[in-house]
Amino acid sequence: MRKVVFVQGGGIGLDQEACVRRLFEVAQAKVEFETRPAGRAALELARDALPRETFEAVRSCGVALKTKLLQPKGAGTPTAHGPSVPTNYNVAFRRGLGLFASIRPVHNMPGIASRFTGVNFLLAREITEDIYTASEHEIVPGVVQSFKIVTEPACLRFFRVAFELARKYGRKSVHCIHKANILKMADGLFLDCFRRVAADFPDIAPKEMIVDNTCMQLVSRPQQFEVLAAGNLYGDLLSDLGAGLVGGVSCTAAINRGDGVTVYEAVYGAAHEVVPRDTANPLPLILPAIELLKDIGDTPAAERIQKAVEGVLTEGKVRTRDIGGTATTTQFTEAIAARL
Repeated sequence: MRKVVFVQGGGIGLDQEACVRRLFEVAQAKVEFETRPAGRAALELARDALPRETFEAVRSCGVALKTKLLQPKGAGTPTAHGPSVPTNYNVAFRRGLGLFASIRPVHNMPGIASRFTGVNFLLAREITEDIYTASEHEIVPGVVQSFKIVTEPACLRFFRVAFELARKYGRKSVHCIHKANILKMADGLFLDCFRRVAADFPDIAPKEMIVDNTCMQLVSRPQQFEVLAAGNLYGDLLSDLGAGLVGGVSCTAAINRGDGVTVYEAVYGAAHEVVPRDTANPLPLILPAIELLKDIGDTPAAERIQKAVEGVLTEGKVRTRDIGGTATTTQFTEAIAARL
């Protein structure tokens, strides 16, 4: 039995957690969950949004399954005059654990309508630097300067993970996504590090593509890609584009990697004020949970859950509202459990 920390962020994450626990039980997955709160779920228990005990538990275990960490109720959005919300809890959580690479598997799901078939690529995104360091200031009124941070150690570490993943999953090429034709120093360093790491993986073809062309290629012929490696900003944009290619957030997951720590994360979450209780689609958490089972060696349970999900989607009789049905979260969960 493998211990896994379950990080609960509140809202529809509560419904998603109940679903995953039910499916793991029926599939006899070799996982024992230790639940820890964060985000709104922690605040509602009168605790810090990012409790020290949650970080300690994840570091000690090395593996976590996480829902979206929701902001406090009534939180607004940042403005030009300063933020009106606390730090983004999901970003702060990743930084607190030293997670530096986010992997998104993007592939078609049977039963989910999409514009393309045969799509199956991994998007690797560096998540510690770039413009997302949010290092910015106002020089004079009406003039704001933001810094794009790129460092050699972070790039080399990130690209090594991207190439190792390509080798692990039998992919024959890795595309480095950049804008070095304009950002000659920042993206030039990013591209140089890619080439240096690629030299250590002669069995994998290194390819380079400018980010705007990548967007065009993705919506024209996405089947050409096997692994895309991008910086924080480009990777964020491409991850949502990739999800859109195959039917939306129901068809992808996030695996965030650090040194000795891996967090499998739902890429979508909302409050029950937005999505009423027991109506949420649990697929955004089921899919990272399946990836978790594969990586800890419980492939039989992972494959059984995957086949059961695909069977329910293909049959099309039981679906949640966002994917064209009327079923509750519980009904959708039980339909999958019945196939198991």
